[in-house]
Amino acid sequence: MNPEATRKYRPFPPVDLPDRQWPNRTITRAPIWCSVDLRDGNQALPIPMNVGEKLELFRLLTSIGFKQIEVGFPSASDTEFDFLRELVDQGHIPDDVTVQVLVQAREHLIRRTFEALEGVPRAIVHLYNSTSPLQRRVTFSDASREDIKKIAVDGTKLVKELVPTAPDTEITFQYSPESFSDTELEFSLEVCRGVMDVWQPTDARKMILNLPATVEWTTPNVHADQIEWFGRQLGGDRDKVWISLHTHNDRGTGIAATELGLLAGADRVEGTLFGNGERTGNLDIVTVALNMDSQGIDSGLKFSNLPAIREVYERCTRLPVPERQPYAGELVFTAFSGSHQDAIKKGMDRRKMEGPAPSVPEGDSTAEATPWAVPYLTIDPEDIGRTYEAIIRINSQSGKGGVAYILDREHGFDLPKTMHPQVGQRIYSRADNLGRELSSDEVRDFFFEEFVNRNSPLELVDYELDHHVNDDPSQVRCRASIKAGGEEQKIEGLGNGPINAFVHALDKAGLKNFSVTDYRAQAVAGGSDAPAAAYVQVKHQDQPASLWGCGVHPSTEMAGLKALVTAFNLLNEEIPVVAAPATTA
Repeated sequence: MNPEATRKYRPFPPVDLPDRQWPNRTITRAPIWCSVDLRDGNQALPIPMNVGEKLELFRLLTSIGFKQIEVGFPSASDTEFDFLRELVDQGHIPDDVTVQVLVQAREHLIRRTFEALEGVPRAIVHLYNSTSPLQRRVTFSDASREDIKKIAVDGTKLVKELVPTAPDTEITFQYSPESFSDTELEFSLEVCRGVMDVWQPTDARKMILNLPATVEWTTPNVHADQIEWFGRQLGGDRDKVWISLHTHNDRGTGIAATELGLLAGADRVEGTLFGNGERTGNLDIVTVALNMDSQGIDSGLKFSNLPAIREVYERCTRLPVPERQPYAGELVFTAFSGSHQDAIKKGMDRRKMEGPAPSVPEGDSTAEATPWAVPYLTIDPEDIGRTYEAIIRINSQSGKGGVAYILDREHGFDLPKTMHPQVGQRIYSRADNLGRELSSDEVRDFFFEEFVNRNSPLELVDYELDHHVNDDPSQVRCRASIKAGGEEQKIEGLGNGPINAFVHALDKAGLKNFSVTDYRAQAVAGGSDAPAAAYVQVKHQDQPASLWGCGVHPSTEMAGLKALVTAFNLLNEEIPVVAAPATTA
């Protein structure tokens, strides 16, 4: 935006609340959650959900644990009306779930809403009208404050009059001064007071005052000031109402505004799964709830299989969840950065070494599990149905730790620590040359191509081992057929083990220009028939170069020899290898 354009905008006025208390508070319990996916979320879809899709999403919401669900605006269309009737007539509403219906403060819409509520066990009738000066001036043609307040009060009177016409329905009343976020605070309070005077809530029969940030005009701290100011002004009537939040995300801070609003004293939160809603969206309840869970506060909502929830949501709404959406996005438990990958691998390895966290007996509030502590991961992905396999992925920004993690966790190769830089550099160079991410299988394939069973310029064609040479249990004789520089020859050597004997054979053939500095072996997978992987590190006799090679074979002995040959080949891949002339005995 250029400087000329910014002149048309004005800063939002702060709230005069010098003794604000919310900055010193912490969230210690979950609010009442209300999903508005089937109304606010649905109206924001390019293709609104049909009755079948709404029913599937409704069932999903109840399985997650929502006890209050806004099911629609039944007076607005036949589709909305019919959906509520479907829920009632087919018995889809669980005994512990209250459905919420939205209605403007207009007489014919309120009456139609009560027709739709016939037979509903429990319902929240959510009445609203716009109150902000901008709405009063533009939408309602310079309507006065008195006119706006009268709309709210008259609508409340009609709802109260109609409650006896639904004797089998337990009705809770909710009022929203729409555009509370940019309505004068004292006028919002005046309108809500007028509504309360009509409805007459009590401590035992509360009503809901929903204070929506219909448009997010300012920073989250100002929203918190508005909520705290409003709650204070209710005085002794505060216990007669639930203060509810309904934030939008125009400035991208809807989640923060909600969390600060809870610090400011709100009791209830309205929002949608993954934040679907008009313009930039409603509050993302998934994120707020899991933020609480990650702080040890039970949100009361079940997101233990978040991928399945996302799948139903995406199918019903036809909207994709962005790859970087907190918790739910495809890439949120993925690290491309080499330093991040290394830290994650170390954290996961340490947690694996320390063993699983002890289980906490159900109902035992004093027992404590081992705290989650892995760098860069705020929660354990398994707690929301994700897996470790996708945490680290490889591209040109990756490092040694990430490659080693993939090879270990997904393919069973536990590389020696000092081999990580050598393998990581080669594989992420491949990604850099390709200009893209490498799949897990590509990482494995490139590892094999570069570091496993290399047979050029030196090839081990065949070998035979004799143990207990001259009745000495420490002596092994190696007879091998090799190709060096394209020429095949037989070599032989004695040593204290297969690799040592083979090294001596190469030395006798004039091919030894290295020393063996390290050796490791492992089974690649569980079971007695698992292939063996061996790792041999060699150092060039005239240069500081030190390289690892890997051998894979059903035989541990052969895997070790192949690892040595691979290391030799990596050390000499730029150097011509010529076998010494064969000697006669």
